[in-house]
Amino acid sequence: MPSSLSGLRVVDLSSNLAGPYCGQILADLGAEVVKVERPGTGDPSRAWAPPAWGGEGTLFLSSNRGKRSLALELGTPEGQEVLGRLLAQADVVIQAFRPDVAERFGLTESQLRPHHPRMILCSITAFDPEGPHRDRPGYDPLLQAHAGLMSVTGPAGGPPARVGTSIVDMGAGMWAALGVLSALRTRDRTGRGHHVRVSLEDTALAWGAYHLQGTLATGEPPAPMGTGLRMIVPYGAFPASDGHLMIAAGTDTLFRRCCESMGLDDLAADPRFATNPERVRHRDEVESALATATRRHTRAELEALLTEAGVPCARVRDFNEVAADPSVLAGAFRREPHPEIPDYRAVGLPVAIDGERPEFTRPPPSTGEHSEEVLAELGYSADEIAALRTRGIVPG
Repeated sequence: MPSSLSGLRVVDLSSNLAGPYCGQILADLGAEVVKVERPGTGDPSRAWAPPAWGGEGTLFLSSNRGKRSLALELGTPEGQEVLGRLLAQADVVIQAFRPDVAERFGLTESQLRPHHPRMILCSITAFDPEGPHRDRPGYDPLLQAHAGLMSVTGPAGGPPARVGTSIVDMGAGMWAALGVLSALRTRDRTGRGHHVRVSLEDTALAWGAYHLQGTLATGEPPAPMGTGLRMIVPYGAFPASDGHLMIAAGTDTLFRRCCESMGLDDLAADPRFATNPERVRHRDEVESALATATRRHTRAELEALLTEAGVPCARVRDFNEVAADPSVLAGAFRREPHPEIPDYRAVGLPVAIDGERPEFTRPPPSTGEHSEEVLAELGYSADEIAALRTRGIVPG
């Protein structure tokens, strides 16, 4: 696939997950991304382990491929001078600093725009920087709690639960990349740069959109339902003899097929369960009857029965099962030679253009791996780079 963002220069000043994930999306699409990190420790997510692979935390590995790493001490005049040269060449800058830190480093919209009229500045914040929560910390589970997502996650009647992946951080990275692409498209027409801002709070609220609208409509907030859905029955994970199977019989016809495939003709014919609203009102009875029948089968047997009947279903798999799936190995995973990980693989960008998914350009970098290379491209001589190393501005 042609690299649609080939030649686009991106400076990624972010760390942890949301900003780096945005930068990785742009890198996967062909952009030239320079990741700026602190000398020595680098991005804190490198140390978020175990699990680790090749000495790096796997969260870092999953969100930083395709980039070159420049280790740079930003809090020094020399570091600011290097940053200034980087910014002068950048089409896109990603920053996720607290508002006061962004201002200290000269990375706010008002500070950058007079000198970089065509730049796309992407700021990722925890909350609205002008709002009452602007100084609150922005960690994924805190935002899941704040926005109500935890209140609808977990088993019915149980305690609140975190969604089992960093959905707010990764979602913010996705929205940021989408905003950057939109701003670039506008710049193509106008020649003018733009400021893209994405907050973790807005992202978390967007994931709960239909729950929020349902609450506005009824005045009743939803409660956690485990694998179920408030407005459809049967819709959830049902027990098999060796695990669970997710069943999504979202129409009256599918409900009848689901029952008949397991010999539950009486359940299918019961007038109390003829329509979905009626089944929702009799949720416990319907789900209990189905669970009694599903327990008689293994996941594979049950999946085969329902699939033959045309009922949407899927085995609840752990990640060992997912990683061993031939279709996942052939489709989602991409390989790239890695100096420390012989069997390095990663989940590629989930987008195909003309039937092809983007190939990786380079594996995730080690801290400061490309510092000298990037500095040379910025016009620094060998002696100047040596002097920066001596003063600790870049790694030795």
